Amino acid sequence: MVEMKKKKIVIALGHEALGTTLPEQKEATKRTAKAVADFIREDYQVVITHSNGPQIGMIHTAMNEFCKLYPEYTATPMSVCSAMSQGYIGYDLQNAIRAELLNKGIYKPVSTILTQVVVDPYDEAFYKPSKVIGRVLTEEEAEAEEKKGNHVVKIEGGYRRIVAAPKPMDIVEIDAIKALSDADQIVVACGGGGIPVLMQDNNLKGASAVIEKDATAAKMAHELDADVLLFLSATERFVIHADTPQEFSPDHLSVAEAMELIDSQTMAKETKLPKLASAVSFVAAGENRKAIITSLDKVKEALAGKTGTLITK
Repeated sequence: MVEMKKKKIVIALGHEALGTTLPEQKEATKRTAKAVADFIREDYQVVITHSNGPQIGMIHTAMNEFCKLYPEYTATPMSVCSAMSQGYIGYDLQNAIRAELLNKGIYKPVSTILTQVVVDPYDEAFYKPSKVIGRVLTEEEAEAEEKKGNHVVKIEGGYRRIVAAPKPMDIVEIDAIKALSDADQIVVACGGGGIPVLMQDNNLKGASAVIEKDATAAKMAHELDADVLLFLSATERFVIHADTPQEFSPDHLSVAEAMELIDSQTMAKETKLPKLASAVSFVAAGENRKAIITSLDKVKEALAGKTGTLITK
């Protein structure tokens, strides 16, 4: 008797599926765990990745304030802040998922892999930092950051630090992720786009950057040869031209239609463009793949094709 190959799904959790503060995160991960349990019952192999925007900003601010109080301690690099965020978000996620599965009579190991992602030191993103992090700074603090070689941008009420958002090249721990997934275990990996590292001979050196999480989710889904890449966002469907008279939310896009939207000048300033581009790159790179963009509370309906934005070839 030939055993049927299980379907594999990579779930990319947005801010809404995680909350911001520690109590919010604990509650949000319980809701997320219920959705993951549903996929397990549908016989999917599940790999999870997640955003870390508010969390990495909080850690970065906390470590900066600590260094101001205790100057003998050195500043904490962005790569270390990223590793910290992966650890404590993964901890909450794996515990919530484990508890939800046990409540349903399912025993399945859940683990978090601290994941490093190699970026190109010559990525143009390093020359044009764009990702805002941390708290609002005074002019004096902004000048101090610039003296350290960091970039800042002026905003209403002060300044914010900005870092590069390079593209992911290689997922260092991909073989471990594959091994656990192939053993039918649940894996949390590549949190926040992965810990950004530069390859220097045999060494991996942390980079001052935040990798685009949706691009890493697509890269991981491709490497795992997943059947489905599911983006959980704030809206039931992918919203194009939000808050304008031209706003619309498609229920289906072909790769060609999505590419046309991505290339159009009117979409140039859309903040959710990386999500659509990542979905397209995953679907286009293999056969019988689909990407879905929907909200956490509409997951079941979206997988059944009743809502969400579906992207196929």
